[in-house]
Amino acid sequence: MDSPKPFPILRLPFLAIEDVFKAMHPYEIFIFSVISKRTKRISKQMSFYPRYAICLCIDETLGIEIHGTNNVKLCLYLRTMEENTVEGEGSSYYNLRRILKYSTDPVEEWKLLCKHVLEIFKKQSIDNLSMTMDVFVDQNVSIIDFLKTNVQSVDICNLDQSEEKNDVDEHAAYLLNNLKVNNELNFLLRIKNVNFNGKFPKNQKELYIENGDWIGYEKLLEIDSVQVILVTNRISNKDWNLFFKKWIAMETQLNLELMYFEIKSLEEFRSLVLHDIPHEVVDGGVKRVLKTYRDVTREISGGVDIKRIDGKTATFFLLYDYCSMSVH
Repeated sequence: MDSPKPFPILRLPFLAIEDVFKAMHPYEIFIFSVISKRTKRISKQMSFYPRYAICLCIDETLGIEIHGTNNVKLCLYLRTMEENTVEGEGSSYYNLRRILKYSTDPVEEWKLLCKHVLEIFKKQSIDNLSMTMDVFVDQNVSIIDFLKTNVQSVDICNLDQSEEKNDVDEHAAYLLNNLKVNNELNFLLRIKNVNFNGKFPKNQKELYIENGDWIGYEKLLEIDSVQVILVTNRISNKDWNLFFKKWIAMETQLNLELMYFEIKSLEEFRSLVLHDIPHEVVDGGVKRVLKTYRDVTREISGGVDIKRIDGKTATFFLLYDYCSMSVH
């Protein structure tokens, strides 16, 4: 039996080619785009790519993920080893294809691959960036400069490090000061210097700081986010008192809708922080539906209320051993 003839996609009219592309897996689009200059040019002419999400990962394995609808996903990975390429398929849940490339210079190849993917899929912003700051230390600045030049903004940014002892302050600050993060920053770094000069993004949807022992009063005032999660901090009771007075006077954190921070008990919080701030202790029999982490609503009993001068109320209550401040 004769082998089936290859489909003559390049001979089709443009609109027909576009219809074929709409049915293609991102893996097929990527492979088609690297065949020749002509196939790359045709791929760049397609007009429906915004439905794909692009995720970048900088770790021991550098990655580029292209997410489509219906759990369609292409993962391109680069590692430092002898030259080789491995392709494979993923789980039954995802319509997933993987390409793993071993390279003697994975960072530079990753940059070239990123530029190609961004061009083909017409993406100027990245949906998700995850960076382990102490893996390619000598190339961090080069990577950040590449992102600054080729990416307008990042929707979700995750920053981490592999070893707590490593000092990543300088490069973390350089990234924050040179890359625009639109919606969410998950900051898992161990900052060593309490005078860390990195600037948090403005008008954030969410700021999560896992190791905030360097977060003091002045840094707290710089934060501009709808949701703020401070797993730890070095803010004194006196400074919390000043902060809430500023919040009541609408002098800081005007966008704030939710904040998590450490306290031992609401009674101690009232006596040490709210002692000279008008507040109301809500009876435990009063139940209200309030917003919590990730916009999940919960029925909350009681709590402590303070009011802002514009009439908005902040309710403090304990949740998961943390104080939650929910603005409503």
